[in-house]
Amino acid sequence: MARKKRGAEAPTWPDEIYDVLRAVDVRQVAYVPDAGHSRLIAACADDPRMHTVSLTTEEEGVALLAGAWLGGQRGVLLMQSSGVGNCINMLGMIEECRFPLLALVTMRGEWGEFNPWQIPMGQGTAAALGAVGVITQRADEPGRVAETVVSAARLAFDGSRAVAVLIGQRVIGTKEFKK
Repeated sequence: MARKKRGAEAPTWPDEIYDVLRAVDVRQVAYVPDAGHSRLIAACADDPRMHTVSLTTEEEGVALLAGAWLGGQRGVLLMQSSGVGNCINMLGMIEECRFPLLALVTMRGEWGEFNPWQIPMGQGTAAALGAVGVITQRADEPGRVAETVVSAARLAFDGSRAVAVLIGQRVIGTKEFKK
């Protein structure tokens, strides 16, 4: 059951992701604060069955979720595409040890990007993840985000694989630079 929208024009995909995470029994939510994930982070933080951990850098989340898995809990890593580069080395551990990892990545450096610093990693995210064995699935339409997360969660947790859902900038919206 999707959570109520916060505001008349609020997108529903963050609430639908939250519903998926509950349905697949995610208990650990690691994240670097990100406006694209803010509603999802708030929903997870409000859920007493989920433990949210604010990270200082994304690679901490890879290790945290490996430990969660060894302790019998499923987790998810929430980050922005610019953070993917920060955790490439740690993702090698996931591949070598066959720990499942579900990552939800809000994309920058794509559709209508104003910040040139976001473009290189945004354009290279899928290739960088693929180079270290992470399977990527894209969601470029709001109505397809939840089903893509379901598919990725199944592949990650049932197949003991690292899977990242890349949530396109068309879905999260573009940011504007205000002078």
